[in-house]
Amino acid sequence: MSFNFSNNDLQQLQEMVIPAAREELLPGFGKREFSYKEDDSVITEADLAMQLRLDRELNQAWPQFSLLGEEMTEVEQQSVIDSGKAYWCIDPLDGTNNYAAGVPMFAVSIALIIAGETVLGLIYDPLRDELFTARKGEGAFLNGEKLNVVKSTRHAHRIVAEIEMKRLPEDLTIRLIKEQPYGSQRNSGSSAIDWCWMSAGRFDVYLHGGQKLWDYAAGHLIFAEVGGQSLSLDGEPVFRGRLETRSVFAAQDAGLFEDWYQWIGIPLNDSH
Repeated sequence: MSFNFSNNDLQQLQEMVIPAAREELLPGFGKREFSYKEDDSVITEADLAMQLRLDRELNQAWPQFSLLGEEMTEVEQQSVIDSGKAYWCIDPLDGTNNYAAGVPMFAVSIALIIAGETVLGLIYDPLRDELFTARKGEGAFLNGEKLNVVKSTRHAHRIVAEIEMKRLPEDLTIRLIKEQPYGSQRNSGSSAIDWCWMSAGRFDVYLHGGQKLWDYAAGHLIFAEVGGQSLSLDGEPVFRGRLETRSVFAAQDAGLFEDWYQWIGIPLNDSH
């Protein structure tokens, strides 16, 4: 399917997402009202309300696209991919644990996937009013200003590393703790914010032990359009258009990327 997502389309999408996030997400922020899904992850009424609203409004504006949302069943999600149709991949509230606890790190993430490729990514952080966008081959933007590659330090004692250790291989986690090849380490609790802040040069390296398709589809495109480099820990591209969990490593600076990936110990290939 061929579709040119125009400036007018992007503007319409922005005008849809920003008020939706403010109206559906902000009122319940920090109220500690949540339940658990079958996989023991947290869900709030805001997750469901935001997904329903986006589903309705996206379908009204672009009825030719299907929708794959986090709050669908895995069978429903896989059927969207198997259909071969273009689809929106959305995380209505990335960082739900933060949101419920009152930690100000969460966002809504939307990607448009056509023929197995992400052609558009949009992530909105309503608390900071930061809107990150990218269209494939056209660069990435923060609130309309183009993002550029940020040269990072390669001195280990100065590196700011965004690392989520929970799902990393045990031996890698132990090495990180023992050797600490960074100046300081963070974990925001929101994959969407991680990708955006990497794109803005706020972190030097990124290492995450397990992301779902809706966690990385939009953010990975935004980061790639800045010129960032990334791989999954199996040495393959992060995004492959599949309903799969990926462990990712990323850095904007090419030299830092090579140094750190060699330290991790996974052979590099040409896909990054």
